[in-house]
Amino acid sequence: MKQTFALDFSHRALIPYAHDYRHGEHEHWHTHPCDQLILTLSGVIRVETRQGMWVVPPARGVWIPANISHALHIEGDVRARGVFVQPLARADLPVICQVVQVSDLLRALILNALELPHAYQAGSRAERIYELILDEIRLMNILPFCLPEPTSPRLKQLCDAVRQTPAGAWSLESAARQVNMSGRTLSRHFYQQTGLQFSEWVRRARLLVALTRLAHGEPVIQVALECGYANPSAFSAMFRRVMGVSPGDYFTVR
Repeated sequence: MKQTFALDFSHRALIPYAHDYRHGEHEHWHTHPCDQLILTLSGVIRVETRQGMWVVPPARGVWIPANISHALHIEGDVRARGVFVQPLARADLPVICQVVQVSDLLRALILNALELPHAYQAGSRAERIYELILDEIRLMNILPFCLPEPTSPRLKQLCDAVRQTPAGAWSLESAARQVNMSGRTLSRHFYQQTGLQFSEWVRRARLLVALTRLAHGEPVIQVALECGYANPSAFSAMFRRVMGVSPGDYFTVR
């Protein structure tokens, strides 16, 4: 995030922050010497790291561990709230980048923490709020909004093509022909480099594209067809299976 203050953890283990972005803004590659939790109250943030890409829909969050190089891309007008966390504040904080479900309690605590003093006494209300934030961070549920990035140039180009044309007929065999491999060879290398089968990676890529476009208010039928689904019903069935709610209901969940 753009920092307008020094990250001074001498008086507390957490530093809450608030930042609003306009559509199309981005933060260039950077790192922080501390962990970071970003909560989106509106809009969508796309987070890139060397290992992959994460898409953060409204009312969800992204956890970025200390010293992970990352860039932020803003879709829609984003109201971001969150905390910088001293890495040693808890021994069992997440150690990988991940998109997370932010509970109503954690959201309320973060918003309340923005009003707390920088220094506080032991046993005070402020200390209890900060400690409870750390407890809630440890309980966050991970959401399947990650696209791991392969390491080989040929597979990177293939993944870029999928993201650019999600409506394409991306079968394993057609993708294998594009990178001049057999289907079996592509499947093996793709899984070794990403931890996902190619078909699952394509499904996730389409879902992340759809989440971004739905957050902009685009009609479900248009999003479904342009993300490679034969009809809105097939798209809605996939969305409900993965997300637990329909596309229309998802962005009202807070």
